[in-house]
Amino acid sequence: MAIAYAARAYSYELSGYEWSADAVMTRNGGVPLNWQSGAVQEASRAGDYGRVIALVRQHKGLTQGEFGLACGLSQSAVSRLEKRGQGAYSTDILASASAHLGIPPALVGLAEGRNQARDGSNVERRGFLGGVAAAAAAPLLTALPDTTDAPSGQVASLRLNTSAYRRLDSSTPSRDLADAVHAHLRLIHTVIRDCDDGQRPRLAAVASEAASLAGWLAWDMGDSGSARTWYGSAVKAARSAADPLLTAYQLGSLAQFEAHSGNAAQALNLTRRARRSLAGRMPAVADAWLFSVEALAHASAGERQAADMALVSSRAVAEALPEEPPPWPWVFTFSPVKVAACRVTCGARLGLPEWVLGEDVEALATGHAKQRALLILDIAAGHLANGRVDAAFSLAGRALDTGLRYRSGRIVERTRAVRRSLTTATPPKVVRDFDERLHGVYL
Repeated sequence: MAIAYAARAYSYELSGYEWSADAVMTRNGGVPLNWQSGAVQEASRAGDYGRVIALVRQHKGLTQGEFGLACGLSQSAVSRLEKRGQGAYSTDILASASAHLGIPPALVGLAEGRNQARDGSNVERRGFLGGVAAAAAAPLLTALPDTTDAPSGQVASLRLNTSAYRRLDSSTPSRDLADAVHAHLRLIHTVIRDCDDGQRPRLAAVASEAASLAGWLAWDMGDSGSARTWYGSAVKAARSAADPLLTAYQLGSLAQFEAHSGNAAQALNLTRRARRSLAGRMPAVADAWLFSVEALAHASAGERQAADMALVSSRAVAEALPEEPPPWPWVFTFSPVKVAACRVTCGARLGLPEWVLGEDVEALATGHAKQRALLILDIAAGHLANGRVDAAFSLAGRALDTGLRYRSGRIVERTRAVRRSLTTATPPKVVRDFDERLHGVYL
């Protein structure tokens, strides 16, 4: 894959450290690590996988904080991991560490026969999607030893490319990404067509992830029809993969889209189907996330009490989540902060300024620029419901700047919705100025 080979040159700023293949070689002096002898091999044979991770991390020149940020762990969690000795380890964390540090899976106990997660999905798949910094591992992943057959390597390369596109979404207009993602999907379907039956389910899972990304891009462009089609394709592909967790995730993603679109009954029906697909094997992160989607659906229907109950349930589960990377296919952590942000969005839909406004409400906007703009518009709606017109349109103007910079139809349409919610025959100057800007917008 051209992108997989090009990934070696890919780098980005991660907490002030440029993470690239060349940077890693510079920090460790360019000396390759001998996997077959020395302290790493001894620690692996003793089952002390935390020490294996510590030794390789130190060789790469990474601090515990830098490594933890890449894997979605706090510095203290990394410290506990490295001191665990011969105790029990999470296969998710081992797979993520293996991918990010370039450790042969067998050295951290993920050899054949031991790498099957409880939900039936392969931990190699989770390793490649260890978090929002998954693309940062690209230079290291290309250097991993070939421990799988060629088709499996093909699956990993395709999934890695999807992760790279997903990361680019945070800094690239969706319109500029869409063609590349669609071409990527065509390539995946070509590979599926030519593969043997044994590889078809794994490739179907890859196709599901890419289709879901295409749905997200269409949604951001304001093309709801295409977004719904792509999300539906993601659900069908997940079912073809015979993966209940992936199916639940894609049903939940479609439900989230429908909830934001105002289709409350459809969204609630989809969340129920997502829960049923897991048949009692519900990971906590899925439970917390689906409760938040249900809250959005109830808010969309104007059901304050039901929305509040769902938010309370989501927060309770989120507060008990372990401090470790979420299970694939969740590539982002879910936390009480995200529940608080969801409450803001629900409050904006319900016209409840007491849900929306707070001293640190803008601190909740922790996602990338487009996500921040959408939350800022919810905050603007709260100000408007509270009669603070100047504050509302000052925020809406900031969000519109982001929408125009990224040519996001979703942001611009949400901006128009905020404007429509103010009905007055004599709008103040801040609103008239805002109207002048908005009337000239064509995406």
